[in-house]
Amino acid sequence: MSKAISNKTPRAWQRMLSGRRLDLGDPSPFDIEIEDIAHGLARVARWNGQTNSKFAFSVAQHSVIVEQIARLLKPDLPLRWQLAALLHDAPEYVIGDMISPFKAMLGSQYKEIESRLEKAVHLRFALPPELPKTVSRLIKRADRMCAWFEAGQIAGFSAPEARKYFLNPPAELDISIEPVSASKAQAEFLARFHEIQIQMAKIDKPGSKK
Repeated sequence: MSKAISNKTPRAWQRMLSGRRLDLGDPSPFDIEIEDIAHGLARVARWNGQTNSKFAFSVAQHSVIVEQIARLLKPDLPLRWQLAALLHDAPEYVIGDMISPFKAMLGSQYKEIESRLEKAVHLRFALPPELPKTVSRLIKRADRMCAWFEAGQIAGFSAPEARKYFLNPPAELDISIEPVSASKAQAEFLARFHEIQIQMAKIDKPGSKK
């Protein structure tokens, strides 16, 4: 009996509430659902939960704000890249939100798993597996600016610390970080996703102006 157990292949998939089973080693776009992403991200806390707020600041809420900042930085940002910004942390619905120092300690293996998940998410929602560098840079910039707001407003960083580790936003960019409940963060994430999808469908409609 013990020998049979020791030879058993470890389970490499996670069952989602939708019923999908996502293989972490070889994730399929067909096993990815936006409802699972929204549910998971709304329950993953940024800053390992170390925030001075009633509710944890979720990755779902962070993602909505990052997408907002990206649009503020580039008002003519195409819809597909708005979607990419909203989904920039989507793999974390499976692997959680590792703080940057821990990611550095884990090294390349974490990055490989994250990259496979990200490509599967992109394919699921008709985005290129790898984003153009200009788009990636814009999203990263928005991400670091959002972290700057979070660090100073809810994560206890001093102004000099926040300036050292994150990216100061332009003076005209003012974002208030107010963590909400998981259910509200989930609803806001889904609402923004569906809003982008509706706008994209209108553009793709025959006879519409591109």
